[in-house]
Amino acid sequence: MLTLAISSRTLFDLDEAHKIFLTEGLSAYRSYQLSRENEPLEPGVAFPLVHKLLNIKYPESGEDLVEVVLVSRNNGDTGLRIFNSIEHHGLNISRAVFSNGGSPYDYLPALGVELFLSAHNSDVIGAIKAGHAAAHLMTRKSMKSQDPQVRIAFDGDAVIFSDESEQIYQSGGLDAFRQNEHELQHQPLTPGPFERFLKKLHDLQTLFPPGESPIRTALVTARSAPSHKRVILTLRSWGIRIDEALFLGGRDKSDFLKSFRADIFFEDQLTYVKTASEHTATGHVPYGITNNTTVKDKNP
Repeated sequence: MLTLAISSRTLFDLDEAHKIFLTEGLSAYRSYQLSRENEPLEPGVAFPLVHKLLNIKYPESGEDLVEVVLVSRNNGDTGLRIFNSIEHHGLNISRAVFSNGGSPYDYLPALGVELFLSAHNSDVIGAIKAGHAAAHLMTRKSMKSQDPQVRIAFDGDAVIFSDESEQIYQSGGLDAFRQNEHELQHQPLTPGPFERFLKKLHDLQTLFPPGESPIRTALVTARSAPSHKRVILTLRSWGIRIDEALFLGGRDKSDFLKSFRADIFFEDQLTYVKTASEHTATGHVPYGITNNTTVKDKNP
């Protein structure tokens, strides 16, 4: 089973409540939530992805293959509206952690989580430092998808792979990067924070007959030939099959993600995150050299 932890502010639209928390404080926030306890929340940025994932069943027995655990900085009292909303929308979510203002990522190992999605940037940074695949989702309205297949896209360097090649590009430029990739073309790249999550998706895909998997994956990277070779050989050495690979040579990724119909895209560079998030749910992965400067939490 694939296990995801997801924050309440990415699953549901809690922007109005969060504004009250920021401007009027905890007491006003609590009163606001309690007065609307039986008023269902609207879907948030990650809702369509979660809805699709929870519908994935084992082909022979019909058993669930994905579990989603809610993690929230609410307490159990204010969190009741969230659970009522889960019930209203018919989501099969039964486990939850309400940390009452503390960081919920400390519970990720106990939950057996392979992916953590949150609107709280510092929680995501902490989770990545602890060795978990995690991404910061910019909150906005959800985008409905008519395609029942889950489509997940990944950047390469500093997401699936480590940032070792990106470090050379940043310090020595494009020529140094290409020379390094040519010299090490038969040496697999070091795994990045999302390698294990991608492997888990691959394992789920293998449970289904060819052409019938409910999951489709894509690598969408700024790399181009000849640096593509090392990427392909690395995935092969890991025993991972990825369905589509797009080597864009530095071009903007947003139009290609629209064509792929991605439900979510994971990217380490904020420039690409901002353009991609206009069309698809996009998770910023604050890992590697491009994120080494102190990143202020946009959602305190």
